[in-house]
Amino acid sequence: MRRTLIKAALLAQAFSVLAFAGTASAQNYPNKPIRMVLGYPAGSGIDNVARQVAQRMEKALGQTVYVDNKPGALGNIAAQNVATSAPDGYSILFTPNSAPVANVHLFKKLPFDPIKDFAPVAPVATLGFVVLVNPEKLPVKTLAELTALLKKDPTKYSYGTGNATGQVAGALYTHLAGIDVLNVPYKGVPPAVTDLIGGRIDFVMADASLAIPQIKGGRVKGLAVTNATRVSALKDVPTMSEAGLPGYDLIGWFGIFVPAKTPPEITKLLERHVREVVADKGLSESLRSIGVEPWLGTSADLAKAVVSDTEKWGQIIKRAGIVAE
Repeated sequence: MRRTLIKAALLAQAFSVLAFAGTASAQNYPNKPIRMVLGYPAGSGIDNVARQVAQRMEKALGQTVYVDNKPGALGNIAAQNVATSAPDGYSILFTPNSAPVANVHLFKKLPFDPIKDFAPVAPVATLGFVVLVNPEKLPVKTLAELTALLKKDPTKYSYGTGNATGQVAGALYTHLAGIDVLNVPYKGVPPAVTDLIGGRIDFVMADASLAIPQIKGGRVKGLAVTNATRVSALKDVPTMSEAGLPGYDLIGWFGIFVPAKTPPEITKLLERHVREVVADKGLSESLRSIGVEPWLGTSADLAKAVVSDTEKWGQIIKRAGIVAE
């Protein structure tokens, strides 16, 4: 029942063609700077992506688009900020799927309603994870070898994650592999990788964008990616399915949302320009070089992803007992 209600609410927002009785109008939009709110700090991987998108949106819209970093609570602070902003198209949310999908299962109560308070604009990109090992500590060459080693005595091993989505990726791996290995949550992927290199943990579920430079540096080895297809910048690394876990498919994504009562004509205008930006060859090449895959989709595609991932991720989170730190 809940899934049906969520789906109906999201699709109504995505496909609505009725004009909202407000003062804002697409006829003179935008006529002032647009604030792109991001729930993560400047210099982070997602901040890099957001700024590239904002820069290109400026050219498309003919108006300043600036990133407003409001980190904290896995993106909840930024989401709440946009949810309570004027629905006029001048405050937009750039977020991974944590705020609109995972956080409803990770927190007992949210300061916003992921469904009622937002309207999807368009997806931007997808981002998978990579299973990293320190070849000096664990001389395994494949995911199958790692799984076999862990099964022999799971109490001897542990793995690190740097964010909630990494925890979900790790929980799905251990569930499908039939092993119970201790997860050590870190306040970011870099310190987890540092401990991996130092031999204090045995493997890490790392965001592809952060794993790539570590793999190229030669101090860690990538055994598999969580994407359904191989990552452009890691063509030699198989998918989890190819590596022996059929059906494993778990990725994060980045999308843009606006307050729910934003006039549909403004939402559609933003959607059109976001799609133009994502289709830009320069942006696509830049994103793929850091393990991020462009996602050229519509507001309806983003709405459907929220519906399906809320259910999928919720099942994994509840089964693993993951809670927000």
